Formats: sequence, structure tokens, C-alpha cells
Amino acid sequence: MVLNSKGRLYIISAPSGAGKTTLCNMLMKKYPAIQYSISYTTRAPRGNEQNGKEYFFIDEDKFKTMISEEIFLEWAQVHGNYYGTSKQQIENALNNGTDIILDIDPQGAMQLKEKTKNLATYIFITAPSIGELKSRLIKRGTDKDEHIALRIENAKKEVEYFKNYDYLIINDASDTAFEQLENIYLAEKLRTNQYDNIIDFMNI
Repeated sequence: MVLNSKGRLYIISAPSGAGKTTLCNMLMKKYPAIQYSISYTTRAPRGNEQNGKEYFFIDEDKFKTMISEEIFLEWAQVHGNYYGTSKQQIENALNNGTDIILDIDPQGAMQLKEKTKNLATYIFITAPSIGELKSRLIKRGTDKDEHIALRIENAKKEVEYFKNYDYLIINDASDTAFEQLENIYLAEKLRTNQYDNIIDFMNI
């Protein structure tokens, strides 16, 4: 008999340029049972982003209507745009035993601390230094100078939240950062609160 486990929520935050997306994609490639939560946003799509894949792209009026209807588990305004997570989407996934990565900024993460309790693991990822973050953003070549400056200023504020997270990963672009993320994922799957039928399992 196999124990029935609930899905677990992995709430991951990082300043722009920390390599969060790369690490999460590596984890999902190795463990296909993990899925990204698809957030709603008012920002415009970038590059080859598709509606319903990377984000649900909506206008500001629609977003504010969804706020008033209490559809979001959390929402925040970041870099002048709104981002939000659907309650129903998360509940359905966890009830089905699916593990979810929720990629959100510290504002949104702190909104969820009381709501998620034992269902979530909080992970903060950052680069070794602010200088390294800036260098990565410049090399990425997707932002104008003024946007990079804004992201760096926001990064200085975001890193102050790291002690509110369960784990801290310093991504120095080596294999170590991924190994740490993978180890966290595997260890959290063994938490006792993941299971609800241990008595049946042991034939007690």
C-alpha cells in the first residue's frame, strides 16, 4: 500500500537576476510531478511568452475586479504591474497531490505565511552580491538601464526578507545551488504532515 500524500506548496522568491527561473526549471525537468503555479499579471508578455503558459495576461480593470471578488490567494504590485495567484488553482492542485512551485515576490510570500501554515515551504534564492545581480541583469539584455536600476533598488529591499523564509540558497551559478534546491524538495516531501493514513498503511 502506498500512502496518499497531499501536494506541497514551494514558495520561492528571489531578486531579479538571482537565477530562480533556471533553478526551478531544472527541478521540474528532473521531477515532472512538480508544476508551476500560473499567476495573473497586468504586465505585457515578453518575448515568446504565451497567455495561460507563463502567465494569464489581463488588464488592470479585470485584475482589480478579481481583487474585489476575493479570487486571489495573494496579490501584489511589483515594478508597476500587478501579480496575483488564484485560490482555486492552488487548492485543486494540492488536493490532487500535485506539488506546486509558486514564484512570487516577498510581498506576496508574506501574505501567505499564515494562510498556508504546514502546507508550504519557503525558499529564498539570491546571488552572492548586489554587484553580481546587476551584472547578470545587464548580460540578460532584456531591460533598459532605468529598469535595471529599479530592479537593483528593489533587490536591496527584497533581500531583507530572507530570514522570514525556511531556506536560503546563494546561487553562485555552480551546481551547488541546484543540489541544495533538490535536497530541500526531497526532504520536505518526507514531512509527516504530508500523509494522512499512516495507521492504515501499517495495518494497525
